[in-house]
Amino acid sequence: MQIYAGIDAGSRTIKIVLMDSDGRVRASGLRDQGVDVVNLTEELLDELLDGAGLKRGDLTRAVATGYARNVIESADTTITEITCHAAGVLRQTPQARTIVEIGGQDSKVILLDNSGHVRDFAMNDRCAAGTGRFLEVVADKLEVPLDSLGELAAGSTSPSAISSMCVVFAETEIIGLLAAGEQSANIVAGVQRAITSRVAAMVGPGARQPVIFTGGVALAPGMARALVGSLDTEVQIAEKPQMTGALGAAILAGETAL
Repeated sequence: MQIYAGIDAGSRTIKIVLMDSDGRVRASGLRDQGVDVVNLTEELLDELLDGAGLKRGDLTRAVATGYARNVIESADTTITEITCHAAGVLRQTPQARTIVEIGGQDSKVILLDNSGHVRDFAMNDRCAAGTGRFLEVVADKLEVPLDSLGELAAGSTSPSAISSMCVVFAETEIIGLLAAGEQSANIVAGVQRAITSRVAAMVGPGARQPVIFTGGVALAPGMARALVGSLDTEVQIAEKPQMTGALGAAILAGETAL
């Protein structure tokens, strides 16, 4: 039995999936990103291997993806996030045609053809106000827990207009809105709409179904609802959306080992 590892060294978290040659996930887990990404990754990998009753020598091949992929010492090769997210989503939803991935520091839209191959993709600038970091900023400014933003946004009567493309300037807008007495619910709803509107602009008109929402921000309450509103179409949240890139990397590790 061969064992493959998919390592997604993202901007906010490190995710690892261990898969065997029968396509079964033997273990998976994540850890918050830190300064020493190499040691954090190696510790998580050893932890997952040990929990699955495996050791380093059992690993046939490891693929790394994510922004820190090039520094992962245990990886045999690296593959882009676009390719890995597509592979992970297609394993779960073979008929997927549009993939929206919103992570901590960037957002991606991946368009697939009728055969499931990547036809095109778009990626936002890392400073753009279209990422999970934006949600963290607004939660901090409003002094509320991050997981309460969805409930707040649901009570909005008129979402605030957030026009800045950069998180730094958008933060200044939020401070101004608070100073002007704007309701927190409207600010949160405006931030969610700002993030998803930027994603919708990358998708373009007439998103092809099914549309799959993946990445860590897919777990944020209210974001799927906001994305539906911006795209004006049905959106499915991927199973374990934070792990999709690592899952795809593990799948590709098995394919490239052949």
